[in-house]
Amino acid sequence: MFALIDCNNFYASCERVFNPNLQNKPVAILSNNDGCVISMSDEAKKLQLPFGAPIFKWEQFCKEKNITVLSSNYPLYGDMSIRVMNILADFSPDVEVYSIDESFLELKGFENYNLETYATKIRSRVLKWTGIPTCVGVAPTKALTKVANKIARSNLKQSKGICIIDSEEKRIKALKWTKIGNVWGIGKQLKKRLEDKGCITAYDFTQIPSDWVLKNLSIVVWRLQKDLQGISKIPLEEVSSKKMIATTRSFEYTYSDIDNIKERISTFAANCAEKLRAQESNCHMLIVQLSSDRYQKDSQQHRESKTVVFSCPTASTLVITNAAVAAVKSIFRTGIKYKRAGVILTGLVANDNFQLNLFSQENPKHKPLMSAIDGLNKKFKADKIKLGNQDLKRTWKMRQERLSPKFTTNINEVLIVK
Repeated sequence: MFALIDCNNFYASCERVFNPNLQNKPVAILSNNDGCVISMSDEAKKLQLPFGAPIFKWEQFCKEKNITVLSSNYPLYGDMSIRVMNILADFSPDVEVYSIDESFLELKGFENYNLETYATKIRSRVLKWTGIPTCVGVAPTKALTKVANKIARSNLKQSKGICIIDSEEKRIKALKWTKIGNVWGIGKQLKKRLEDKGCITAYDFTQIPSDWVLKNLSIVVWRLQKDLQGISKIPLEEVSSKKMIATTRSFEYTYSDIDNIKERISTFAANCAEKLRAQESNCHMLIVQLSSDRYQKDSQQHRESKTVVFSCPTASTLVITNAAVAAVKSIFRTGIKYKRAGVILTGLVANDNFQLNLFSQENPKHKPLMSAIDGLNKKFKADKIKLGNQDLKRTWKMRQERLSPKFTTNINEVLIVK
């Protein structure tokens, strides 16, 4: 059996943990630069505030409906996510962290357990220790746990946040309730193809001949179908190193001067290099992207990227940032108002497994220097050590006018009890 634990309205729930005044009230969380609504409480959903709504268009609506609108507080959400996942690890040694607010557990050897009692215990402990409400779906396969979790979430009062599919009758009933477009792993294009085939519900999908699915769709879709039929074909995924590391951001304002853009690119590149070292990898290639604001139709548009190939794999912030800054200088055009930039590291290889170059090598002083910088930044929980061409006061220049405090990650912003 598998269990899927999903945090309810995670971003909004994190805000409510430290601000109880938001309980039972409509809350909306914005994307980077306070752009669009990316998360909201059930109360805000009932008021029909749409996901992805640009806040500048819906500002008046939120005021009229008394919706509390907050900026994304990613340090807080990330820390709360780690706390939840650490709790879940106590319930099973086999855990797959699927996203910031979801985890799969494989329940091996739980044949003699009362799964409803166990699921209730999971929910209660996460709620008690973190304040985050969750829903738990339990089923013989990962795809069915997704279905079970949606059922549990759809009617919290009746389900009490738990749905267990442990019989053929429950499986069929759950699949007939689930629309084909709501099945995990089925996107718009696949949904259209399946609807053309006569699939309205997930149950209809399981009745299509498997040979046809394998021949006309893909092995991935075939595995999904088998999973929904109760035959486990999608195992837990092991943690693996990323194949690509990217940092892409919209600027707080449009920039038409090269100095501001170089600083942003340098910061993005340094961030990527730090992530690269954290997974003990080196990169062969760097891609720098720069684009103007596509929504300003009256302004001159420019979008371009440049690829840099290193002579030998590197994880040095100095090498990567120098290359990134040189690349963006070659892309930059005078008179263009730029709004977005990005740095992508690809061609990743492990530290202990890459081809050396006989005629060129990285400065041997870089490796111990990077190790010392990473150690200091980790110790002080902040980017205290930066390059001279970075902004020394802020990591990201994002518009965050509605930001709540970093209650759990910054000692200067912890709750004060009076």
